[in-house]
Amino acid sequence: MEPHKDFFTIREVEKETGLPLSTLRYWEEQFDQLNPRKDGHGDRFYTEQDIAFIKQVKFIRDEMQITRIPAIKKVLASDKHTDARQRATEILMRLRQQLVDLRANI
Repeated sequence: MEPHKDFFTIREVEKETGLPLSTLRYWEEQFDQLNPRKDGHGDRFYTEQDIAFIKQVKFIRDEMQITRIPAIKKVLASDKHTDARQRATEILMRLRQQLVDLRANI
């Protein structure tokens, strides 16, 4: 993502997060914290904070394997360490991929 931008389209968020547009729209309905701006045509524009929140929900769903919305909301409300775990997991996944790439080049 381009860090100097203030807003990102839903297509850019889809590409950044790997989530389908339908999931992004659904989560917008389910989570009060996710409220992208909309223009007169209904096009959504997300902030970096919105994208960080989406990644946090994705982490809870995929890595912690908590799939029900009420359970995800409970984790968001109670677990202050989720963000740190998410960052650590992302770093480890990138390192793992780098190792796989290195091994493939040997």
